[in-house]
Amino acid sequence: MLIAEGMPLLYLELAVGQRMRRGSIGAWKIISPYLCGVGVASVVVSFFLSMYYNVINAWAFWYLFHSFQDPLPWATCPLNSNRTGYEEECEKTSSTQYFWYRQTLNISPSLEASGNVQWEQALCLTLAWLVVYLCILRGTESTGKVVYVTASLPYCVLIIYLIRGLTLHGAVNGLVYMFTPKLEQLSNPKTWISAATQIFFSLGLGFGSLIAFASYNEPTNNCERHAIIVSLINSTTSIFASIVTFSIYGFKATFNYESCINKVILLLLNAFDLEEGSLTADNLNEMKDYLMATHPQEYAQLSPQLKNCSLEAELDTAVQGTGLAFIVYSEAIKNMEVPQLYSVLYFVMLLMLGIGSMLGNTAAILTPLTDSRVIATRFPKEVISGVVCFVNCVISLIFTMEAGNYWFDIFNDYAATLSLLLIVLVETIAVCYIYGIRRFEKDLYTMIGRKPNCYWKIMWAFASPLLIISLFIFYLTDYILTGTLQYQAWDATQGRLVTKDYPSYALAVIGLLVAASTMCIPLGALVTFIRKRLKRERVSTVA
Repeated sequence: MLIAEGMPLLYLELAVGQRMRRGSIGAWKIISPYLCGVGVASVVVSFFLSMYYNVINAWAFWYLFHSFQDPLPWATCPLNSNRTGYEEECEKTSSTQYFWYRQTLNISPSLEASGNVQWEQALCLTLAWLVVYLCILRGTESTGKVVYVTASLPYCVLIIYLIRGLTLHGAVNGLVYMFTPKLEQLSNPKTWISAATQIFFSLGLGFGSLIAFASYNEPTNNCERHAIIVSLINSTTSIFASIVTFSIYGFKATFNYESCINKVILLLLNAFDLEEGSLTADNLNEMKDYLMATHPQEYAQLSPQLKNCSLEAELDTAVQGTGLAFIVYSEAIKNMEVPQLYSVLYFVMLLMLGIGSMLGNTAAILTPLTDSRVIATRFPKEVISGVVCFVNCVISLIFTMEAGNYWFDIFNDYAATLSLLLIVLVETIAVCYIYGIRRFEKDLYTMIGRKPNCYWKIMWAFASPLLIISLFIFYLTDYILTGTLQYQAWDATQGRLVTKDYPSYALAVIGLLVAASTMCIPLGALVTFIRKRLKRERVSTVA
């Protein structure tokens, strides 16, 4: 994906922005007036992304503020109202999941039960948007200075976590799991869709932010070299972060596995009055078979309480997204020495990454607005930035409701995935077949002093578009085979996630999210055609 999609498309967007000296809307309008909808689609996608993405920063602030407590609030289950035991919901799940689903989200049992706005989360969200506004207040100059911090600090934290992670008990199990190939996944279309989405999100393809930032480059800047360097650094960082993550994930899985084994051993020792030390993890299966043969009735009564402990099962229960960031990491952190220190470091890093991403998203929205003479001549940049942040913040309050996490998942799953594929496909076709690959070659020669080699031209003209079309087919096929769209809802009575069907109005919102951005492309072309047609009619009438 990096060779066929990431690197070529990154180079293409950087070159377009640097050559046209405009934001996403203006750049594609210069290439062809009929392509103004491509830039609008990018702005719409960036707007959707900004709306829900900053909620992650709000959650990171929430966890950061709680990281200074001793013990950490997610380390143990809270006592019930009678103070005679632990909360029933927490006992059925884990302390980290309880803190996430109940104390952080206060999540409702379904999407239909929307509930009220959680004022603590609303305050954290307001703080997150205030930080973003202060970072973009003076435009690209201040944004560039902030990026130095948001880009470099996470590397320092990752190095600290790498050293600590590799020294944790069970880290090797996680690394072996990471580097063990699963060839059967290559035939799964979802794997390739996920890989493409990861490349698009990590490099920022299709959002318009790359074009916006590149428009401020010097006209002779070597964007080809930058595209190669950024792509390689991005992939290297992903592998580096994966090693850190899986070392900690291996520690967490090993800790849970050994805790499960110890509970089973303690249960058997007490139930059968066995001698201390007679049961170990090595001979547990043999002793279970022996006890089942010698004490069948007693063992049968005890059997429902005996969990089937498996390290492979613990490693296979992989989570992603918010679950990885706020549940798995917090569970691993609570079992480390000096957990408050590692918790603060981790959530500061998460904030730096989140704020850095938000700067790119907001730049993709603000640059086309400031490029517009109608808006830029009437309002200063500070006012435009403030209005964009305020509108986003108000709309984002829906994600702080009790059902807000379900709406977050809807936006996360459907607001950008299909839209980005279409936007990037139209971009490659526009440059190669509307603007012209030879004309684009001349532009690159003017900027960097040499024409692109065969690799770039083959990727732009054939490989990348064909691969994107294939991903489109995979995506639609998967959607058709899946049938009714479903989501994971939290069941407090069972202490786990259950699968439910989306209600009809949620399906309508999903359709609107996809259509709002993708329909901008044909509508933009249609509006341009009508305007030109009316203009010709006026000219002919005057003549």
